[in-house]
Amino acid sequence: MKRTLIIAATAVFAATTVLSAQTQKELAKERKEISKLAKSELNDKVTKAAKKEAKKLAKAGWTISPGALPIEKQLEKSYEMQYQYDADNFPKYLMGEASTIGSNYDAAKMQALELAKQNLAGQIQTEVAALIENRIANEQSLSAGQAESLTRSVSAGKNMIMQSLGRVITVMELYRTDKKTQNKEVLMRIAYNAEMAKAAAKKAIRENLEERGDKLAKDLDKVLGF
Repeated sequence: MKRTLIIAATAVFAATTVLSAQTQKELAKERKEISKLAKSELNDKVTKAAKKEAKKLAKAGWTISPGALPIEKQLEKSYEMQYQYDADNFPKYLMGEASTIGSNYDAAKMQALELAKQNLAGQIQTEVAALIENRIANEQSLSAGQAESLTRSVSAGKNMIMQSLGRVITVMELYRTDKKTQNKEVLMRIAYNAEMAKAAAKKAIRENLEERGDKLAKDLDKVLGF
């Protein structure tokens, strides 16, 4: 693989809008390459990537709260979850990440978690939009008007998706202290099961279609295929 796991990992958190067709193709190709790796080879790459990234984070002042897993182990868990895909190259877990600064740890953590959920909703929106676009292109079972209506609903659904989220999985939780102000900066990375993510997206799309009086809402399960 030409790209390292670290670069690929960063890319997952970068986009919160619908990906371009070219980017989708590149991402799909990268995921296929990862899926072809033997488990032992993938584990080895994950371990090396986690060690390298853990050193960078520690050097930047990040540390763990008492009782939490070491940074390296948190990163390994994150990468292992991130590099799992289904037959459609849809991630088995979707990730969201955010960091915020507060006068105390708990306040900063709560705000970081909320922002991470917003980021996660954006990831779900992006992945589901790409999945729908691929399905439309491959099956051509929808009219141009129906396809456009679905795309509009996905684009408008980020806030609804966020409201539909259930319990998220905390994958990483780090913090560092500002030496001058003693303020706490908390970094949160969260994950969400793909099937639950699809369900949240479907609910958001259906609600948007119903609000617009679109008859497509009645046939949504058959149209989406998930």
